[in-house]
Amino acid sequence: MLDTMSADALRGALVEQVAARHQALGLVLPAEIERALRRVPRHLFTGDADLQAAYEDTAIITKRNERGISMSSVSAPWLQAMMLGQAELKPGDRVLEVGTGGYNAALIQEVVGSTGSVTTIDIDPEITERAGRCLADAGYADVEVICADAEFAIEPGRMFDAIIVTVGSWDVPPAWSSQLAEGGRLVVPLRTKGLTRSWVLEQRGGALVSRGHQTCGFVPMQGAGAHSGVAIPLLHDDAVGLWLDEQDSIEAAALSGVLDLPRVEVWTGITVGAGIRFSDQDLWLATTLPGFSLITASQKALDDDIVALPWRYGTPALADGPNLAYRTKPRTVDGGRYEFGVFAHGPQADHSARQLAEQIAAWDRAGRPTPRLSVHPAGTPDDELPDGYVLDKKHCRLLIAWSTAR
Repeated sequence: MLDTMSADALRGALVEQVAARHQALGLVLPAEIERALRRVPRHLFTGDADLQAAYEDTAIITKRNERGISMSSVSAPWLQAMMLGQAELKPGDRVLEVGTGGYNAALIQEVVGSTGSVTTIDIDPEITERAGRCLADAGYADVEVICADAEFAIEPGRMFDAIIVTVGSWDVPPAWSSQLAEGGRLVVPLRTKGLTRSWVLEQRGGALVSRGHQTCGFVPMQGAGAHSGVAIPLLHDDAVGLWLDEQDSIEAAALSGVLDLPRVEVWTGITVGAGIRFSDQDLWLATTLPGFSLITASQKALDDDIVALPWRYGTPALADGPNLAYRTKPRTVDGGRYEFGVFAHGPQADHSARQLAEQIAAWDRAGRPTPRLSVHPAGTPDDELPDGYVLDKKHCRLLIAWSTAR
């Protein structure tokens, strides 16, 4: 039998971790979300995980496919709390959650209260059956659990004050905006050029316009909204490779053997202080560099110094014909700051390295700006779009704009 006092103590410790993570991100944990974290028994949603693991501030995978890839999980509490904060939920709100594990729906129910309503939807009947059972066991039987593809509207005319998507989405289907009530908020982990950000969007003038964003990661969307990128191996066994997530084309044959060529280093003189986040630089590079991709590597490739990446699961890179450049691990300089640098290989490695380095410098000259996202219906003419970088999806046209700070 579970030790209730131990579970209560672990929930309290978890809240402290989530609050500390929010502070590090420059956020404040809202009181109503803190109360929800203290009330919902997370261990009832985490399957075979032991009590200690259930209350760690990390994701717990609850289903994998035949290749071992995560298909469903109970997300890390800090991320769930952050997205609930983005949605600005209040008592009485009608909320739709896309992708379910049960726990997040219970948190939402605690925030919106008895006058609100929570509907959680997932395409996998095994997941929805499990979520419904866990919610009932935890005392949240009023949460509506639906097994369906959220690419499509639940029912004609059904509206929600907030829609929170908890799976990685490559697109924004019309069903989501059509179900969003006046003044409602859509929170969606949207992939753009392979980079996932949790955007909070609201209806404005026929488009969805961002009010903020945070870096995040989620299991991929299934069903009609699923989308697969293209992997380009640079070494055997996928030890090092490139990842393309849009319609971009890179001539893989031209890069054959590129990592065997000497490495060129270019340091930018652009620095950042310890603990300062610079993830918006990734989006800047994605929207300004033709040939942008993400470079990935195995831990062994990093240990053998074949490549030197700060993030082995996807670091900004530039593929330029037979040349490859990528942002490397920042180096420490005077004053405890870190300088951005670029490593490159290829016949014209120096030119490619400087091209990438120049865009890092351009980001700095622009004032290290924050991106703004707007989502427009597919087919919107170019002359009806604001200025910015346009990325065409299946259902919409995304526009990313940068307001320079200086």
